[in-house]
Amino acid sequence: MRVALVTESFPPQVNGVARSVARAAAHLTARGIEPVVIAPAPGPGPRPAFDWPVVHVPSIQIPAYKHFRAGLATRALDDALDAHRPDVVHLASPFGYTARAAAWAERRAIPTVAVWQTDLPAYTRAYHLTAFEQLVWHRLRSIHSRARVNLALSECTAKALAAQGIGGLAVLPHGVDTDRFHPRHRDQNLHDALTPDHELLVGYVGRLAREKQLHWLTDLAATPGIRLVIAGDGPRRRALERLLPQATFLGALHGTDLSRLYASLDLFVHTGPFETFGQTIQEAHASAVPVIAVDAGGAAELVDPGVDGTHFPPGDTTALAATAHALADRRDLLRRWGEKGRRKVQTRTWEAEGDALIGHYERALALGPARAPRPAVPTA
Repeated sequence: MRVALVTESFPPQVNGVARSVARAAAHLTARGIEPVVIAPAPGPGPRPAFDWPVVHVPSIQIPAYKHFRAGLATRALDDALDAHRPDVVHLASPFGYTARAAAWAERRAIPTVAVWQTDLPAYTRAYHLTAFEQLVWHRLRSIHSRARVNLALSECTAKALAAQGIGGLAVLPHGVDTDRFHPRHRDQNLHDALTPDHELLVGYVGRLAREKQLHWLTDLAATPGIRLVIAGDGPRRRALERLLPQATFLGALHGTDLSRLYASLDLFVHTGPFETFGQTIQEAHASAVPVIAVDAGGAAELVDPGVDGTHFPPGDTTALAATAHALADRRDLLRRWGEKGRRKVQTRTWEAEGDALIGHYERALALGPARAPRPAVPTA
């Protein structure tokens, strides 16, 4: 099998889509399948090396996100697909230039598998651009209707897509590296350094962007007996540092530093209501850390209240702070929740997810293209 993974984002960019595509390509290579990744050309600077071909198409920088570049729908994409001759085209979070890959596959009667990883319609609400929400849905429906298989990361996302008339749906949750994220990485010295007065150490890991609703942490950060640490970077960092003066901002962490932080937390907090999944929740659970998550979106599905964490209502900053404060004196309960969270994710490996993805490729091949091929049209 030959697979072309056409993605809106790829390393050195740092986000969920980029990481998942790299993991998928690595797994396909390990299974003897020939992948090619087609991605927007990164900006200046070093580029990571991979064990599979990566083809970069022309791109432009997005002004509001200096580390993100958008691919351009030019002939270069067609040429890359023609050169690889894929049996299946994998569209990773398609919206922009990747729509051209869907059209290319349709013309050649090649089945596509599209993965919905970013809730762009919800982002229009987060950024107060609701006038464009239906236009975004129209664009996404036009792309996903070309796919034979549409993969969602959570049940709630699959239901939302079905309500929009998108078919061929299946749910494929992400895996998690239970060795990299493990309670043995706990560092008591780190914990003590971050909590000089023996506070409850509550942590957030992720991008610092508007859609993450991190302003909901204001009451929690100011609660006596709680120390909030935030790991990550993004366009909202400076504003959040002003809004949350009691919090400790650690910047973006990687490798062992990130593993140590997760395992050293007493409680993990997740505020993003627009998430299609919530990978950092799984990383916290793998580290045997309980989670308090917003009761919305894909993140809520990953936390079983009273078992491995709890929920708080969207926007209720008082409830979030009160819940964390009530847990500060219940360290034994938090440890039990953390242990149960660890057990829950131990079978959710990247290998299991990768093999399931291959199964969806095979299903798409068996079903054939979603539509009859259209006559080829001139392209730029």
